[in-house]
Amino acid sequence: MTISNQREPTPASNPASTARIETHSIDFIPTNERHGKAWHQGTLWFAGNAELTSLAVGLIGITLGLSLFWDLIAVLLGLTFGTLFMAFHSVQGPRLGIPQMIQSRPQFGFLGALLPQGITVLLYIGFNVFNTIVAGQALNLLVPSIGIKLALVLSAFVALIVAYGGYDWIHFLMRWGTWIFLACFGVFTIGAIFTTNLPHSASGAGHFLLTPFLVVFLVSAAYNVSEAPYVSDYSRYLEPGTSSRSCFFWTYAGAGLGALWMISLGSLLLAGNPTASAISVIKLGGDKIFPGFGTIALIVAFAMMIPAIAVNMYCGSLASITAADAVKRVSASRPVRLVALLFIGVVATAFALTFPQNFLTDYSNFLTILLYFLIPWTAINLIDFYIVRRGNYAILEIFKANGLYRRWQWRGLTAYAVGFLSMIPFFSTVIYTGPVAKAAHGADFSIFVGIVVSGGLYYLFSRNMDLSEERKLAQAEDAELRAFPSVSPQ
Repeated sequence: MTISNQREPTPASNPASTARIETHSIDFIPTNERHGKAWHQGTLWFAGNAELTSLAVGLIGITLGLSLFWDLIAVLLGLTFGTLFMAFHSVQGPRLGIPQMIQSRPQFGFLGALLPQGITVLLYIGFNVFNTIVAGQALNLLVPSIGIKLALVLSAFVALIVAYGGYDWIHFLMRWGTWIFLACFGVFTIGAIFTTNLPHSASGAGHFLLTPFLVVFLVSAAYNVSEAPYVSDYSRYLEPGTSSRSCFFWTYAGAGLGALWMISLGSLLLAGNPTASAISVIKLGGDKIFPGFGTIALIVAFAMMIPAIAVNMYCGSLASITAADAVKRVSASRPVRLVALLFIGVVATAFALTFPQNFLTDYSNFLTILLYFLIPWTAINLIDFYIVRRGNYAILEIFKANGLYRRWQWRGLTAYAVGFLSMIPFFSTVIYTGPVAKAAHGADFSIFVGIVVSGGLYYLFSRNMDLSEERKLAQAEDAELRAFPSVSPQ
């Protein structure tokens, strides 16, 4: 990464303008373009999680035989645990001013970071397969005449426009989406509590079933852990001096409450309407409150899905550009970002068009398997940021193939490999069940093993790391980064 001193300084007169299409991608966000408030992380992640895909997660525990009580307890504990990781990642954005996945290069190396970057590209595509299906189903229910396939394509197309607008467009829509959701679904939720008739099997505490309980815990934790690779992408424009506590709190509160609300609502509605789909149950539940309200609620829910799809397209484009940049230098420009957006959008939509519409089991398995690959990465990345380097990085060196962070970093790669391998005996999925999980009657404890082994090994490997040169470079770069309006890979 080099600083282009051939361009004139162009301070943004209104950096927060939502009419302006974003010009940055994986480059450093200069200080004169930093804007926004920490609480904006709360509305973004609340709206991002208070959507129809979250509602579908609520059905998983009910179908596995858990009572509503134990299902909600598992969801609450899973989200409480899983949201910690994404909230800790949120603090990295203002401090470093670069997207989340490019921050993996100091731990894994310039080329070694392709491992987690490739996984996250698949993550974004996978999430948008399910999100696009849900949005298409909602739109098709609202307008049956257009058909499911056209509904899928239209949903993806509108989301692509939002994603191309970029950071401020997404934040703006999520902010207004939060207020609209609170008004509409506040009424909906209160009404649903009084109008939903629960069957005897779902009411009361019921019997505690360990394996289904752990499945719901794991899926709920995975739901927000899987957003860890997103988080800095949406906090990197904040001022460098933004309070870490505020950034953590608003991300945690927004993401946790948004997911908890919608997943719990899904559990309640689907427990009372076991034959309904995750989409039609909104209309059914709303119409029980008063005629026509189900359609209003479904319109709001569909509208919330558009920026949610855009979030995955946007982050997927950044991860794709980051991976491509490791192979061949790319410019941080709108055309490059558009190409990356089209790649993510077209691939995800193509899979959505051919994917079975009854996808709940596949979605559960997707989240669980995804968690297996993300846990070692998030543990290593957070240990590096908070304990090893304590937030001090030579930003310019991150963009250099033969720079300070080198092409391969054995510490991160080894800790990841060993951590992942240590989790395998604890896996419990329809594809593979490890020996420990079998002995525990299908209970899955892999998440705890992966965190301890990956994070612990990386810390041990890094204890004697000489960081003196890196700290000197970071101090020298600080003035250089502030002196120019744009820093981009060349």
